[in-house]
Amino acid sequence: MKVFSGRLRPSMVAAGRGLFLSVVGLAVSITLFVLAVVSISFILLGIGVFTTPVVLEAVRKHANQRRLWAATWSGVRIPVPYRPFPKDLRSGVTGQVERTSLLLKDPATWRDLLWLLMDMTAGTVPAVLAAALMIYPVEGLVLAAGLWRVFRDDPYWYGFVPVDSQATGIAALALGIALFHFGMRASGPLLRAHFLLARTVLAPSQDEELEQRVQRLTETRHEAVDTAASELRRIERDLHDGAQARLVAMGMNLGTIEVLIEKDPAQAKRMLAMARESSAEALTELRDLVRGIHPPVLAERGLGDAVRALALRLPVASEVTVELPGRAEAPVESAAYFAVSEALTNTVKHAEAMRIYVDLHHAEGMLRISVTDDGKGGAVIGSGSGLSGIERRLGTFDGVLAVSSPAGGPTMVTMEIPCELS
Repeated sequence: MKVFSGRLRPSMVAAGRGLFLSVVGLAVSITLFVLAVVSISFILLGIGVFTTPVVLEAVRKHANQRRLWAATWSGVRIPVPYRPFPKDLRSGVTGQVERTSLLLKDPATWRDLLWLLMDMTAGTVPAVLAAALMIYPVEGLVLAAGLWRVFRDDPYWYGFVPVDSQATGIAALALGIALFHFGMRASGPLLRAHFLLARTVLAPSQDEELEQRVQRLTETRHEAVDTAASELRRIERDLHDGAQARLVAMGMNLGTIEVLIEKDPAQAKRMLAMARESSAEALTELRDLVRGIHPPVLAERGLGDAVRALALRLPVASEVTVELPGRAEAPVESAAYFAVSEALTNTVKHAEAMRIYVDLHHAEGMLRISVTDDGKGGAVIGSGSGLSGIERRLGTFDGVLAVSSPAGGPTMVTMEIPCELS
């Protein structure tokens, strides 16, 4: 019974999702396709300049929602290929014309429209089948109970079974049970087939993927250079204002001690104690500086233990789960460590959380890290935020950052870095 229930529940969920896609998805796709075609046609009249950007943005939102469902429901990842808008995009009528032109020149826009056409035709078939194979067997149960006589007196065909008596009603029930078991096994793959079909249209071509990768690498290269320069300035500033200043002061104190050691031994002794304290503080600052460049625990024991050490120093209760069968390359480990460190710092400073959960694991060639808290939520990736710095750091390694933080919490920061473990 437990085995049957374990199979039944995912199948029913897949059937429900298929029914939802075939009804809601079909209706939205038809509506948006008609609006997009009409709006683009009206560009010649001048009206479409104002409506086309709105409609095409709605199409993109609909396509991105389907991408999200594909990843979360069936594990099918569909890349987002849209070209970014320039930062200096103008406002007013001129800006609307420019925005419309950019949208229509983007190949992804025309793929979206082709996908809408496919979604309302061939894409509906597997979604409908996923639901029908679980719903249609119910009719066999109704026919077996003899209720077919309520509707008609002549034989009623259920599949290939003519139902006109109790015996044929039992045959209909047997066929319904067989279809139900087949639907249990087929609903999940059918739903996945729907998303795979969508991916064939929505996913970018190889040339577009190469263009996007070159553009991303160019951006991340500049960001990496800027980040490295800022890190060097930070190290120089910390050395100048911290350990270097203390060492200079300690050298001056030692010079004074040389003069006082015979004239005023007591004062010289007090200054020696001050010099010893200064040397200890300088050593502590140098250790902190080295830890900020590359923590010793990261080099010696790996990313998992380094993150555990980070969590132990937090003023908030934390739980760290690590499933890493090996170690990534040192630059990847360093980037992941400091990304987690920045995420934890942001959580402690802004989230007002009572507990933090950190999960690290590696699957499908990806190092995946999630930092979750039970705080107030509201975190966004924006200019000047710590999350933007994490995004830039991960971008150097083709990594991505995703944030889910509704008002009231919880907040989940998810990081992915493509890498292989040794």
